[in-house]
Amino acid sequence: MSQARSTLRVAVIDNDSGFIRVLTNRMNSAGWQHRVLASAVPPQELVAMKVNAVLVDISVMAEEGWSYLERICGLLPDLGVIVCTKDGTVSQRVRGLRIGADDWINKPCHPEEALARIEAVARRRRRVRNETEQGPLVVGEIEIRVDRYQALVAGESIDLTRREFELLQLLAENEGSVLEREAIYQRVWGYAMAHGDRSVDVFIRKLRHKLEKRSPGFSYIHTHFGVGYRFAAETSVPDAPAPDKEGSDRAAPQSASALSAPV
Repeated sequence: MSQARSTLRVAVIDNDSGFIRVLTNRMNSAGWQHRVLASAVPPQELVAMKVNAVLVDISVMAEEGWSYLERICGLLPDLGVIVCTKDGTVSQRVRGLRIGADDWINKPCHPEEALARIEAVARRRRRVRNETEQGPLVVGEIEIRVDRYQALVAGESIDLTRREFELLQLLAENEGSVLEREAIYQRVWGYAMAHGDRSVDVFIRKLRHKLEKRSPGFSYIHTHFGVGYRFAAETSVPDAPAPDKEGSDRAAPQSASALSAPV
């Protein structure tokens, strides 16, 4: 190969002997360190191997493949996960990516494409790690620790799912800018948003509720109707005190007028 590649540590969970043989030769040529496993291993073993990425054929584990994929994606957020399996349908690919896989490759595929995709995933992971070395993001009362997948208020963690945290991180990194729904979906979910999909709005609503419940003095996520969302810590306006009788009498005609005004 003419172009030098950075050294990676990769675990391959697959029992396709022909594919493994060619892939192993390519990884050796690239100077990568690798472990080939014919069956699933506990997530802790992958941690002990200190791998950057895992290429996994979930069909090796039959019906347990999906639960294993969900487990390693949930327990090992720093690990790049690429599914490489035979004849994956659109619904299966969508399911795998939503579980947390970084990429999906359908077999048969060229081993060179598999290596390129592993490199791309590892490159994105390195970029995230470099960003975390710059320290936590602080917006309003919220401290966002990318290295720990945590958001904290006054030192106490907010209970967020992985997807909610990734959404919060994206919004906070673009503080003050309006992000379109399609762009949010592409960058958090990893693929194009289908027409009519309301996942962004649903997750925004859940995230907004959790943030404002823990930090009620601020409003964080602001809706720009027909466009998307903007993240900024703005002081919440307290409820106005009830007017006295005289003030209420004076305000009545104005309120009636306001009710009849067009929206």
